[in-house]
Amino acid sequence: MMWVSIALLSFVTMQRLAELSLARRNTKALLAEGGHEVGAEHYPYVVLLHGCWIAGLWLLAIGRPVQIVWLGIFLLLQMARLWVVATMGDRWTTRIVVMPGRPLVSVGPYRFMAHPNYAVVVGEIAALPLAFGLVGYAALFSVLNAIILHVRIKAENAALKDAMILK
Repeated sequence: MMWVSIALLSFVTMQRLAELSLARRNTKALLAEGGHEVGAEHYPYVVLLHGCWIAGLWLLAIGRPVQIVWLGIFLLLQMARLWVVATMGDRWTTRIVVMPGRPLVSVGPYRFMAHPNYAVVVGEIAALPLAFGLVGYAALFSVLNAIILHVRIKAENAALKDAMILK
């Protein structure tokens, strides 16, 4: 069973590192096009939270049996994650970058909710630990994630409203 947990955690780790690289590239381009970042002061806490979440899973989940239902939910969330990233295209980033004069993305999953990426992250933070039977871990990081998302969504919505993109 050890190989399953190592493969899954390797996938998630590599995915997050690839996303950080993509986000860095997109952020740089958006800023060069006149965008401005908002909420930079809380961004290190977002990175710290996600880094601790993954590191803790590497410590606690190796060799644990994988619960197939939670794994399935996690894999469905990965499809939703890809949908979000593909929909945003070159506007997808892990930071809050406001592009004055550009309308909000309103296609793909954004037709159904304002913050689908955050909804995916909420699900992932819980589902992956639950796939390894780590109920307390899932609860702890879900609470911590809810706190940081509260700050982040408030900052993002205020910035969009100030830019007159969000009404």
